[in-house]
Amino acid sequence: MRKSSKFLVLGSVAALAAGGCASVALAQSQQQTPRGWNYEIKDGKRVPKGGNRVTNPDGSWREEVKQGNCVTIKEMSKNGEYKETRQCNPG
Repeated sequence: MRKSSKFLVLGSVAALAAGGCASVALAQSQQQTPRGWNYEIKDGKRVPKGGNRVTNPDGSWREEVKQGNCVTIKEMSKNGEYKETRQCNPG
């Protein structure tokens, strides 16, 4: 009886340690791509980001995102005013 309880305790400690390592690996795989990079990492592969953002010295920016025949333009002024327009050209 004493040996079986030792094996049970050791087995549960080993299972907890393995689960902890798996959660650390999962957290590391879901990290965000640093700002300023032109790609994202999805499924371990580099995937180009959706748009090209141009940031001005005053903090304002403009970004164009193309999706098929449509172009979405996102703009933020230096005062924090956000504007988004979408234009689709038939194809």
